[in-house]
Amino acid sequence: MRMREAARKLQVSARMLRHYEAAGLLRAARLDNGYRSLSEADVQRAAWVRDLIAAGFSTREVRALAAALDAGAGPPICTAALRNKLEQIDRLVDALTNRRRRVAERLVRQQQAVAASSTSDHGKEGPGDGNPEHSGAPVSAPGRPR
Repeated sequence: MRMREAARKLQVSARMLRHYEAAGLLRAARLDNGYRSLSEADVQRAAWVRDLIAAGFSTREVRALAAALDAGAGPPICTAALRNKLEQIDRLVDALTNRRRRVAERLVRQQQAVAASSTSDHGKEGPGDGNPEHSGAPVSAPGRPR
C-alpha cells in the first residue's frame, strides 16, 4: 500500500508517516519508482505508533518500546511501559491540580483584598493616592508600555 493510502486509512498525514519513518519507528519499502510502500503489518505498526504518541509517549519512548518488541520482548514490556506512562500522567495530573489550587487560592485572596480596599478606601482617598493598584489607571508589564 502506498504511503498516501496508508495515511488516509490511518487518518494521519503522509508527512506524519514519513516522520515516523525518519524517527526509526516505521520501515517503508521502496518501490522501483521511488514511492514508499507499506505492508499491512507496517500499517498496523503505524497505527500502534500513532496511538502511543497520542497517549503521551515520546518518539524516543516509542522507539525503545518498538526495539524491545522487535527483539522478542513480547506483551509484558508493553504492559510495563503503559503502567509507567499511566503513573507519569497521574503525577502530572497531581502537580497540575496542586498548581491550579494555588492559583485559585491566590485569586480569591486578591479579589478579597481588592473588595476590602474598595470598601475601606471608599470616600477616604481619591485615585491620586499614589498606588497604581487603586488608581484605576492601567498598569503595564515591565518593558511593555501601553
